[in-house]
Amino acid sequence: MIEIKNCNVIFNKNTVNENHALKDIDLRINDGDFVTVIGSNGAGKSTLLNVICGNIEIESGHVIIDNKDVTKDKEYKRAELIGRLSQDPLKGTAPHMTIEENCLLAYGRGSKRKLRFSISKEERAYFASQCKKLNLGLENRMKAEVGLLSGGQRQALTLLMATMIPPHCLLLDEHTAALDPKTAENIMRITDDIIKEHQITTLMITHNIDHALKYGNKTLIMNEGRILGILEGEERSKMTKEDVLKYYEKIHGVLSDSQIL
Repeated sequence: MIEIKNCNVIFNKNTVNENHALKDIDLRINDGDFVTVIGSNGAGKSTLLNVICGNIEIESGHVIIDNKDVTKDKEYKRAELIGRLSQDPLKGTAPHMTIEENCLLAYGRGSKRKLRFSISKEERAYFASQCKKLNLGLENRMKAEVGLLSGGQRQALTLLMATMIPPHCLLLDEHTAALDPKTAENIMRITDDIIKEHQITTLMITHNIDHALKYGNKTLIMNEGRILGILEGEERSKMTKEDVLKYYEKIHGVLSDSQIL
């Protein structure tokens, strides 16, 4: 589904501020994989997602999605294949449009239909049924402006919109980081349910090691632009947060909790 071959990203090349953000990255993510990504600040996690999206130009290498080399494709061309959430709940929705109008925009993603704001009876019922799955009561507020929702409600709606037409892959860039712990847990439950329902190939960046081990089937560990290792199978299932920190220390040297969390 997603393959990255010998990928390098260099910011501010040939200047005193040169930063080799990704170094010879080789990664294959199979259909249906849910990969959590952890690492210290500056490890290259968000850069990796930006490379897949196409909004960062790579120095060398190839990006392949669904057996198609998209290395030279611009971000807008890849948007039909990719759904993405950032850590900011205010992004991804139009605040002055209603919940059902936002759903309509998402529902038309990838189609050649003209922009419209008329919603059929069938579409209105479908959008309400999808919102009901979130268990947040949004199905009873379909005509409310999205700007009136809480951060958690907006992030849940953004997640629903990104997957209403299931994308080939879903990229989650610390999408619960700006939420309080209780809301973050609820958003993670919703995330897991949607990914499992549609079997969406997913990469999720998180600083929460417990979430990284609890959700998905693989955990990718990055540091200083490189992939240190991938945890999966029985090894991953038995790991605790302390085990992950020891794994870091074994491969890369001493690393404190504050660097990875």
